[in-house]
Amino acid sequence: MVIRRVLAPRIDFGALRRELGLPEEFPPAALSEAEEAAAAPPRPAADRTDVPFVTVDPTASRDLDQAMHLARRPGGGFRVRYAIADVAAHVRPGGALEAETWRRGQTVYLPDGNVPLHPHTLSEGAASLLPDADRAAVVWTIDLDADGGTVGVALERALVRSRAKLDYVGVQADADAGRLPEPIALLPEIGALLTARGLRRGAVNLPLPEQDVEPDGDGWRLVLRGPAPMEDHNAQISLLTGMAAADMMLAGGVGLLRTMPPPKPEVVARLRTAAAPLGVRWPDGVGVGEVLAGLDASEPRAAAFVDQAAELMRGAAYTAFDGAAPEQPLHGGVGAAYAHVTAPLRRLADRYATEVCLALHAGRPVPDWARAALPKLPEVMAATDRTAGAATRGAVELAEAVLLAGRVGETFDAAVLDVDAPPNGQPKPGRQPGGTVALDAPPVRARCTGELPLGERVRVRLVTADPTTRKVVFALA
Repeated sequence: MVIRRVLAPRIDFGALRRELGLPEEFPPAALSEAEEAAAAPPRPAADRTDVPFVTVDPTASRDLDQAMHLARRPGGGFRVRYAIADVAAHVRPGGALEAETWRRGQTVYLPDGNVPLHPHTLSEGAASLLPDADRAAVVWTIDLDADGGTVGVALERALVRSRAKLDYVGVQADADAGRLPEPIALLPEIGALLTARGLRRGAVNLPLPEQDVEPDGDGWRLVLRGPAPMEDHNAQISLLTGMAAADMMLAGGVGLLRTMPPPKPEVVARLRTAAAPLGVRWPDGVGVGEVLAGLDASEPRAAAFVDQAAELMRGAAYTAFDGAAPEQPLHGGVGAAYAHVTAPLRRLADRYATEVCLALHAGRPVPDWARAALPKLPEVMAATDRTAGAATRGAVELAEAVLLAGRVGETFDAAVLDVDAPPNGQPKPGRQPGGTVALDAPPVRARCTGELPLGERVRVRLVTADPTTRKVVFALA
């Protein structure tokens, strides 16, 4: 795992919040409903508090959607228990709180505090799967064979109790030392099996490092963090559950899928053409997902290839259906049908998709309030996805501009990740050639003008760093 941190002074993210129109406070009626729900939390009839669930999240997180327990099955294979916060049990259909969550769509994360989907009294309190507290949950029990194939799925509302709030850094250290706690001791084994199955069915995962802005005393730090193996294993459990949910909804003829077209052959062909010049080995018969999985994205030429591969991941959407299955029900990145059901505290769609699954599994009609919401959710989720993405990009761009504002004219070492590809081979009149570079230090990614060699290391000069416009531009030195 690569982590680079560079301190930046105090930054005011208020202008970004206003620009995006992010809500500040919850309406009084919505807050009142949340407080009433928190004061009288639901207690499902099924009691699974004997199962020693644990959560695995970023260190500072308190909106804990998921808890897991992994075990071997007596006859061979594995049993995955995945408890998901039962948000629908806390939010009254037709109420003020439900209406406000539709306005928000999802939790938006900013360095100076999140803009939550639900009031903190629920999202970081009564509905969150915090340790040592009884909580209402939707528990998925997924049985796997010895190769990681799904052989059985059960679903129920149940009372659960998490035993510990674990974080990715600590879990990775425990895994490296061979001392993972019992509830997740099998996570590396199961995660590796699920990853291998995904690659065989054509799943594509881009191993891109995350760029974040984090508080650091009186200032901020810009962080470039590569994914740890245990984060990938943890993600496989969520993907497993999402695929089980999608299969359940497709079999039942009603639901909400997360879809993405499979990579277009011409896009894959262009990527294959780019592989050799970047020194990426792509043997015949090997899928693009397998090629990407074998790369070290901290190496410049591999990072450039991964950046080029982002073109494969286009067209993600939410697709509702009631009756006939969608013409294209698959998610190209997953290599299978997939649905969002594992983050209802942070994402609106998950609450309704989960309710559909509960009804289908029990053999009862889908509640009218959930069924009526399905066709409306794709538009709402598309809009809030755009807002959340703009918030993340804007926060990083602002931090980069503040960090570099006093260094215009300096030169830096960088790697070329992307080069402009003019349509029809003709550059746009008046536009300088250029592309995207990633600096070694500080961990900044920005536009650079000049004739850039893709995947190579270059020296660049900072020509613009404007916090007001959040614009950073380099030129080839």
